[in-house]
Amino acid sequence: MYKKIFALILGSYLFFGISNTANAAWENHLRTNFLNNSTIIYTINIRTFNADDKNGNDIIEIEEGEISGNFVNAAERLEELKNKGITALHILPVTPVGKMKALGTAGSLYSAAGYNSLNPQLKDGNVDLSIEEQAKNFINKAHEKGLSIIVDVPACGSYDLFLQRPELFVQDRSGQPVIPSDWTDVRLLNAGDENKINNDVLKLYEEFVDYMISLGVDGIRADVAHSKPAGFWKELITYSRKQNPEFLWLAESSDSWDEAVSPEAVYTSYDKLLKAGFDGFYGSFFNLKNWKTSKEFQKNLEVILNLKKNTGEQKSVIGSFTTHDELSPILVKGETLSRMIIWLNATLPVNSYFVDGFDTGDNYLYKWENKKAEKTYTDDDDYFVHRGKIDLFNFSRKPGGNNKALEQEFITANNFKKTVLKIQKNGNFKFVKTSNPSVFAYYISDKNTAILVVGNLDFDKSYENIKVKVPKININKPVQAIKANSLPKINKGNINLNIKNGEIQVYLILDDKTISSLWGFARIK
Repeated sequence: MYKKIFALILGSYLFFGISNTANAAWENHLRTNFLNNSTIIYTINIRTFNADDKNGNDIIEIEEGEISGNFVNAAERLEELKNKGITALHILPVTPVGKMKALGTAGSLYSAAGYNSLNPQLKDGNVDLSIEEQAKNFINKAHEKGLSIIVDVPACGSYDLFLQRPELFVQDRSGQPVIPSDWTDVRLLNAGDENKINNDVLKLYEEFVDYMISLGVDGIRADVAHSKPAGFWKELITYSRKQNPEFLWLAESSDSWDEAVSPEAVYTSYDKLLKAGFDGFYGSFFNLKNWKTSKEFQKNLEVILNLKKNTGEQKSVIGSFTTHDELSPILVKGETLSRMIIWLNATLPVNSYFVDGFDTGDNYLYKWENKKAEKTYTDDDDYFVHRGKIDLFNFSRKPGGNNKALEQEFITANNFKKTVLKIQKNGNFKFVKTSNPSVFAYYISDKNTAILVVGNLDFDKSYENIKVKVPKININKPVQAIKANSLPKINKGNINLNIKNGEIQVYLILDDKTISSLWGFARIK
């Protein structure tokens, strides 16, 4: 099957004229690509991305000669990501981290101790360049590979920063900074409200934007974006767009979130964030593991499908099925869920989104997790970690598993997404009925081609003779099984198939003319 897909992908590259950007001067087109749902985003933590854990105990012991991730060695993996079909990197925060009232032995990436400098932990001390020069070199090399760069801006500040600049923070009656939610290592920034913006915090974020643009960054992902007023974001996004109209803004927000992170915090809904200038948000895809019926699937996706109608502008989302805040799919429902996530990203009208280690099946279980540390660089002497989630708190091993089959499917699906981008952009998206409430189905079709996707949300039971009603698809066209073991039975607008527990199936339906002109080879048998 994969040989056929490879031929299909090769033909599509020739047809669409996808170019190698390695030798061209970099131009930022990230915002346009994102709004067209064409980005495939991979989230990395520079501090662990290419760490060298020589003794295999999952922690980086710097005093023993082990090497933590940094901007220099991170560049060594860029070719690997390019070959996997990645087009953009979401880099978790690179700001300095707080050391007081900290979590973990290195400090949380989201406990920002400043916004106008880089985390010194990310510098390679053996290279005679400043950390800014090392960061610029990394970003330039990413651009040479055709990879856009999105950097995370933390929503809060560290206790260290509060002691330096208390005017930036919400304070209680005793003058102490407010802890949002249960995030005990950070303090709530005071961005103001819709009546009055705190210009001190706005200036802090403007400095961050200037700094990121000077390094060559192409966009920003705003951590907990709903914790700041829409007017704040409108000012900041407008400020950035004056420098670069293609600068992307992605909001960590969801249509299923409706509460502030603290009684002292503001809450701004996702739709107001979009009107303030954000290009996209998360949606509610991380709830996939809880959906039981196709109706739940359809209800959640309709929010995405109606974005332009509801906002009056072109907006988009990421396929946030799994993020650094979510448990590894391997722990939730096994490899089957990972495969479903891969193909939903490839076929839904979303920007694909993955976390470092997802594609090789990492379960993010660390040998040392939540144990006493022999060495710490903060005031916390525990190896604090969120169990089953990528580590943000310590100098730890490089994420990754050893699931080669999953990795190959990841690559195949990413390339398939690139192959059918024009169909997805110009075609019509439609849910179709199935004979089982646990089985969802949708198709995207243009004049000559259709993509049909069928999935089983029941991860315990397999079903036989499922009827999928697709009356508008021409059943006389050749059907290619992209992600399925066999072709379904087709009869009078009904497609009959068997589907395993948690399985997702993908079919491509083309006419003879499309096969010969688009894919560049004879009919697929």
